[in-house]
Amino acid sequence: MLSEYITNVRRNHALEHATVSLLLGRLGPNIRVVGRASADGFFLYGDIPSELLGQCAQEALMRLQRGEASWAVTPHCGTNIATTGALAGLSTLAVTSGSGSKDRVSRAILASMLAVVVAQPLGRLIQRHITTSADLAGTEIVSIELRGNGRFFKVRTRRQAALAA
Repeated sequence: MLSEYITNVRRNHALEHATVSLLLGRLGPNIRVVGRASADGFFLYGDIPSELLGQCAQEALMRLQRGEASWAVTPHCGTNIATTGALAGLSTLAVTSGSGSKDRVSRAILASMLAVVVAQPLGRLIQRHITTSADLAGTEIVSIELRGNGRFFKVRTRRQAALAA
């Protein structure tokens, strides 16, 4: 069912965010890591020690299951980038369409800057209510698979209906 698929992706997206946040806390802000959620877990791309990834993923799961929903939302999410781009583009279009005016460029710059400011809290709101779900009751980490050249991981999850109820 499509709604179950979407719900699973949202849960795994939250777990991905929490895991990456914990990794950044342990390895420092200069590590480069990219994540992508799927219905059966999430992928991480980066130079991450396997053992540390396992520890952070388990801790992230535990924190979310304890109700620490703030771990599901991060300023590093692609949702924020997409929100910023869409608002900046739409606001620029809105102020530059229509009659020709010599202050068109300055209006476009101002509109874009305001859109970027508005996009920050809006992106977090979209994450919290649309692209992630911090409800990981009944979710467990099944495996962590090292793939490719050692910089590509698949964290597999499963949700047990009996545990979720």
